[in-house]
Amino acid sequence: MNKLAIDGGKPVRTDPMPKRRLFVEEEKKAAMKVFDEAITSGEAFGYNGPHEKEYEKVFCGYMGGGFADGVNSGTSAVFVALGALQLDVGSEVIVPPITDPGGVMPVVMLNCIPVIADADPRSYNAGPEQVFKVLTDRTKAIIVAHIGGDAVDMDPIMKIARSKNILVIEDCAQAHGAKYKGKLVGTIGDIAAFSTMFGKLHATGGQGGVVYTKNEELFWNAKRFADRGKPFNLPDAKGCVTAGLNLNLNELSAAIGVTQIKKLNSIISRRRKVAEAIKERLNKESEIVSIGWQVTETKSVYWFMRIHVKTDMLKVNKMAFAEAVKAEGISVTPSYRHIPSESPWWRSSGSWEFCKREYNKNFSCPNAIFATDSHFNISLNENYGKKEIDDIVNALKKVEQSYKK
Repeated sequence: MNKLAIDGGKPVRTDPMPKRRLFVEEEKKAAMKVFDEAITSGEAFGYNGPHEKEYEKVFCGYMGGGFADGVNSGTSAVFVALGALQLDVGSEVIVPPITDPGGVMPVVMLNCIPVIADADPRSYNAGPEQVFKVLTDRTKAIIVAHIGGDAVDMDPIMKIARSKNILVIEDCAQAHGAKYKGKLVGTIGDIAAFSTMFGKLHATGGQGGVVYTKNEELFWNAKRFADRGKPFNLPDAKGCVTAGLNLNLNELSAAIGVTQIKKLNSIISRRRKVAEAIKERLNKESEIVSIGWQVTETKSVYWFMRIHVKTDMLKVNKMAFAEAVKAEGISVTPSYRHIPSESPWWRSSGSWEFCKREYNKNFSCPNAIFATDSHFNISLNENYGKKEIDDIVNALKKVEQSYKK
């Protein structure tokens, strides 16, 4: 048996993994065109201009119709989507068990109550059963996040939401192009939020986001909320009609986004090819390690690969296993324990002064903890090929053979 790299042996891979090279000549030309137009006209480029309109148009074309508003980050997209719902102060909003803080903080910022639904223990995502358990008469919205590019089981959630007049926001920050029963995520709920920062499936530069909906009324609510309440589509209004912030995208970012979204299907196809090849090989060659469970009739876009480990078959815990795989030269995130209720901001009384008498701030998420204790993440990108597939599988098998009981 080969000695593990973490114990001083030779690693499976010594070369760096391929870079994404997300921004190339096409994006450079798009950006330079915006600068050339500004230089020629003598006017600085801003926002809500022709490039942003084009980006929103091609985004909606990708989604199969609807309405889109470009904003300046994924967090802003969640904030705007929630603001578009115009919920009463104190409304309960069900939020994901594992997510970026920006996917939950907007709830508090709008004086609503975030209520965490635990994860399906097989996944980082909330399951329908867990969502149902925390529903109350004060629940007015549900935020679901398709973490890692894996779709949430939407049909049961939408069924209960419709029966109780609850609105659903899809947080698609990590799931551009993922599918649930043939439908693109983001088209199933009432309104959706996308992040287009530099690390996502497609990007509009360093930061960016999109609010998307098929509901025209929600779209105009969102557009007003994202630009200080300006009276878009209200010709008789005499001024700003609601409180909001300046969360606009900009012309330079939008021009980059137009180029990027044209590449999205290719990016997704290449990522799926890599991940599915790894999944197939692990199913045949590994007793202990597999790609994490996914809802049936879904297609992940693999923003990362969630790796499941049968810890009861190991001599070590998941963290030690993941660290050993990382030492073999594989891009590993050993833990994805991003549970909002464990964060200092959640636990601090200042953020919760308005509701601390009624709500238990320390929501218990045993399933989310179990999921993070039995999974780790492997990074991949669309430029991985056969060598990377072989190295990832071989590293996993090497560590498995060393650590299995």
